[in-house]
Amino acid sequence: MAVIPTVTVTSTGARLLSLPRTLSTAAITASSSLSSLCYLNQGYYPLQRRRILPARKLAIRAARTESKGVSLGFRAPNFEVMFICNHCPFVIHLKKDIVKLSNFYMKKGLAVVAISSNSVVTHPQDGPEFMVEDAKLFKYPFPYLYDESQEVAKDFGAVCTPEFFLFKKDGRRPFELVYHGQFDDSRPSNNVPITGRDLSLAIDCVLSGQPVSSNQKPSIGCSIKWHPGAKQ
Repeated sequence: MAVIPTVTVTSTGARLLSLPRTLSTAAITASSSLSSLCYLNQGYYPLQRRRILPARKLAIRAARTESKGVSLGFRAPNFEVMFICNHCPFVIHLKKDIVKLSNFYMKKGLAVVAISSNSVVTHPQDGPEFMVEDAKLFKYPFPYLYDESQEVAKDFGAVCTPEFFLFKKDGRRPFELVYHGQFDDSRPSNNVPITGRDLSLAIDCVLSGQPVSSNQKPSIGCSIKWHPGAKQ
């Protein structure tokens, strides 16, 4: 597995207004950013961020069991990165359905990873210890990583929770960001049924080799809680 838009932030959340980078640039950034996170079987541990030279190979540790070799010519799977947290009402509203959707598409070969970047200084309930409890409670089938430095969120251009990034792998070419939008139209207080329609349609296109529509609705939710005094 290998995700700065113009943003309007309110007391209830942040809304993405535009995609900041070319898709290929965002994909390369995503690959480098994830190297600063580590997921282990019984805990979530941030790694010290280091500058990565362009020619250096990346090693991402995100497996519960011993790694097994793959044959030459193996192609990395398409994958989804989502920024979530424990306390956000927008995330809580979707948690069960995020798990349901992830379970369905992971069986079809999609790789999924979730990241929490919220500051534990202001929101300790979003820290690693509580992340472990949340992952067990909702039976997350994907790694749930903690971005202590918040550099990963900054590199992806993430601004709110939940926020979804879908990448496509096509042959030897770099991963390409093809979807950066909402789960669906449902919100905690609008009584719209949760379907996961927007994200599901994008994933279906990726897995079937079809182009993903560029008409994408931005994700809406709680703003990422940055460390006090941190520069965004």
